Amino acid sequence: MTIRRGGGPREERGAEAGQQPPRDGTSVRRPHVAARRPGRAGTVTAYDMARQRQRSGHGGLLRVGIFLAVSAVVVLLLLGTVLRPLTREVVVGLADANPRALALPFVADFVREDLGEALTAPASADPSEAEFTVAAGESASGIAGRLVDDGLLRDSRAFLLIAIERDLASSLEAGTFLLRRNLTPDQLVGRLLEARDPSITIQFRTGLRLEQMTAYLQARPPEIAMLQLEAADFLDLVRDPPAALLDDYPWLDLPKGATLEGYLAAGAYRILPDATADELVRKMLDRFAEQLGGERLAAARQDGRTLHDVVTLASLVERETPVDTERPLVAGVYQNRVTREMLLNADPTVIWGVDLLALEELGLARWPEYSFWNVPEEPLASIEFPAAIAGYQTYQVRGMIPGPICTPTVTSIEAAIAPDTAKRYLYFVAIPGGEGTHDFSRTYEEHLAKLREYGYIR
Repeated sequence: MTIRRGGGPREERGAEAGQQPPRDGTSVRRPHVAARRPGRAGTVTAYDMARQRQRSGHGGLLRVGIFLAVSAVVVLLLLGTVLRPLTREVVVGLADANPRALALPFVADFVREDLGEALTAPASADPSEAEFTVAAGESASGIAGRLVDDGLLRDSRAFLLIAIERDLASSLEAGTFLLRRNLTPDQLVGRLLEARDPSITIQFRTGLRLEQMTAYLQARPPEIAMLQLEAADFLDLVRDPPAALLDDYPWLDLPKGATLEGYLAAGAYRILPDATADELVRKMLDRFAEQLGGERLAAARQDGRTLHDVVTLASLVERETPVDTERPLVAGVYQNRVTREMLLNADPTVIWGVDLLALEELGLARWPEYSFWNVPEEPLASIEFPAAIAGYQTYQVRGMIPGPICTPTVTSIEAAIAPDTAKRYLYFVAIPGGEGTHDFSRTYEEHLAKLREYGYIR
């Protein structure tokens, strides 16, 4: 019997199938099986190999896809956990080199994380005001850098990030803005890039007394309608300055109980609507010291005089004449009279006292209605003052008045520092129609003659 290669004896196959081979040599009928391509029994054909490769190819692609997906997840997890600090450092460095990258969400997220509280916290707890100027064509990056230099911002990226998120990085408008040092980065962006400068301007003209300034604040004209500070708070502060304020201005050297009359410089003051009386007063004192300068301050203290003495005399000069060339002469008249222990007979000092008494009766609410510095109808020499202000009745009390009656200009202060006493003038009279000019005299007889000449007496 032939034994086929790779196969076994028929009997063995039959036995394996649980069948007994017939003994008479007849063949056993097998069940029908599907035909396949001819080939040797037990061999692997090309067809089988192709089918196997096809099945293996689909499974391989699936396995590769799963591997890549798992790898990506692992990388992302590493970037977000173990390698996140390194990734953040790289991304933050990219943003530092190219601020425009902050527009990318993932970059903004890393920078926001790196900034921490610098993104929301102010650079300082100091609420004081500071001016900041935006130049025409200046970039948001340039603005942010200067804000850091000026101590108004901790980190320039905070400003840029917020500006980009709010789509304001290109909304730049030139101008000078009044800012508080304790603004958050978000508030700085709003003020500078949205061009919202809420400041208001208070204008005090020259020669005003404290009560006139207060009346202006009380009146709340349209230009300062948004001002929140109370006029009464301003008045209380300047009439009775606290030690904390005076300690910051040692050059004042005020006598005990003196007010700040005479030391609050005139001019325009930009302040924020929520500015306090203390902030406004400090601005005025700062400007007074700036205008006066160190040399004048030193000169005012020569010859045994104090700054208060000089400012007091200067306030008299300020109220007496608007003509600069006459100021040293007027100062000389009053200084000569003090030296000779004469009555000053200074009209402005008595008018000052009359106004003060009238204002006290009127009440602060009605001060804006009051007309200041008008000459009373009754003779000035006959007006009586209470003891508290008796020193301002210079037709009755000798010597220099206790303190200033207004804020003098620098030219009046210069005249008081160096009064022209050499001409020995003791009197002067206003020339009618002379646009504020005066005629000066050395003797009373000469003065009387001029009073008759100009029609003051017969």
